[in-house]
Amino acid sequence: KHEAAKKRLQKLKAAGVIAERPRRVYHPSVLHLTPTGYAELQGRGLLHRYPQSVSFEKRSRVSDFTLRHELAVMDFKAAFVQRAIDSARCQVAEFSTWPLLSQFGSRQRDGSGRIAPVLTKPDGFIHLIQSIRDGNPKSHWFYLEIDRGTEPQETLAMRAACYMDHYRRGGLATRYGQSREEFRRFPFRLLIVFPSAERRNNAAARLLLLDPPILTLAWLTTQAEAIANPLGTIWTQPIDYRDVVAGTEFEPRHFMQSYRRQPERERLVESRITKHSVL
Repeated sequence: KHEAAKKRLQKLKAAGVIAERPRRVYHPSVLHLTPTGYAELQGRGLLHRYPQSVSFEKRSRVSDFTLRHELAVMDFKAAFVQRAIDSARCQVAEFSTWPLLSQFGSRQRDGSGRIAPVLTKPDGFIHLIQSIRDGNPKSHWFYLEIDRGTEPQETLAMRAACYMDHYRRGGLATRYGQSREEFRRFPFRLLIVFPSAERRNNAAARLLLLDPPILTLAWLTTQAEAIANPLGTIWTQPIDYRDVVAGTEFEPRHFMQSYRRQPERERLVESRITKHSVL
């Protein structure tokens, strides 16, 4: 209950284990763990899974930009977990939002064409177990990226290519103690949440221009749709975008040469594109 949660927060504040971040009176309250709270969790052995490479004091000092990004990640997590609970046929086995717990290395070509190692730190890693009627439970794995609209599309595309390399080299299989050759037993999807449909469509076009293109690994949606119902029929794939704009002036090979805002493209895509549910 909301009132019970508020009373619990009051007790945690009074005990000194959480505190409120300085804010303007018209901004929402943002709470954070205090050194006292951190010491309490550490003393109870609840942080043994988490890396200690960065001091707590340094980790707790984040910029407003970083804070907005992390809150967007947690908004998605809250919506995703709640929808899974409401569905009564899903169980969230894991939803990690600590990048160091799910980071991985991959190989990509740099600007000079040489193969170079790249370290990718996902915004989230999700293991969802779906109950199947008259069958064994089915596991779904997802990596999560929350886009705030500040990075170049080329950067987003190259990051998506890192996930493709991660899959083909059996990165998720090794996470679960299996050999890299077992990678097909551990398929995952990359969920990318964008601030607007326009930026989502731009990303789909850019992913189609990769060599090789990413057609189905990446699942794209907008922040408004993701918060409203992340398990709903809201996700599109680059291949869906390709099918909608085929034979039009909005094909990626035309569109990305000289980008300008084209509202008619957004109306066309939104009216015809196929959307999927992660289940």
